[in-house]
Amino acid sequence: LAVVDDLLAIIVIAVFYTSAIDAVALAAAIGFVILFGLVVRSRRPRWWLLLPLALAAWGFMHASGVHATIAGVLLGFTVPARAVHGEQHVRTHDFDDAVRPFSSGIALPVFAFFSAGVSLVSGAGPAAVLGQPVVPAIVLGLVVGKLVGVLGTTAVVTRLTPLRLPDAIGLRDLLPVGFLTGIGFTVSLLIAELSFPDGTHTAGAKIAILIATLLAAVAAAILLRWDARKARSEDMNEDGVADQDIARIGDEEF
Repeated sequence: LAVVDDLLAIIVIAVFYTSAIDAVALAAAIGFVILFGLVVRSRRPRWWLLLPLALAAWGFMHASGVHATIAGVLLGFTVPARAVHGEQHVRTHDFDDAVRPFSSGIALPVFAFFSAGVSLVSGAGPAAVLGQPVVPAIVLGLVVGKLVGVLGTTAVVTRLTPLRLPDAIGLRDLLPVGFLTGIGFTVSLLIAELSFPDGTHTAGAKIAILIATLLAAVAAAILLRWDARKARSEDMNEDGVADQDIARIGDEEF
């Protein structure tokens, strides 16, 4: 859900935050993405070749007027999600293991350090910042909107299509998950900065994201504890077949 949520947010960025497009730069970016895809699917891809191709795709995508995060999404889609050339490991997992230390240890903390700061002292003070209409709108959007989106979409899909939830997972289990999706940080902060380039409501948007994150985390923790204590039915996913495991979370013996 977190990955899909971020992808949808990036699509929103691409559609609504792109003004003029440089067709030549965009074509060059797509060309480098294709080259990256050919190399990454070869028998022995080399990082010293993949890295400059990725940087070139990112640079030309940025120059084209389309937000550069789209380049990262396209590059990610080119990496094989299944084992190829007789390999034992999936390359997406290998790439994730290689990139995660730099992403989680450097990129995200640096982005958070420069983007999450909110000054409540300067200007008209904290009351003026918290009183901006954007604050309750963002809080409701993240805490309530994400929850309604997760539960509503799942309910519609599982009732109107043959798709069902996994065995022993019910709609009630998605209640805390829906709140967890309201924990917004990196992508939410990025959209906030893009939405208010003049800085008028940027502080209010950032503080709203932090408030929503806290509320969503607390609500999810409470509901996870409630869900773990509540007895399970024999057919949680309502597929007409008794679930194999109906034990409550935490009942496992080690």
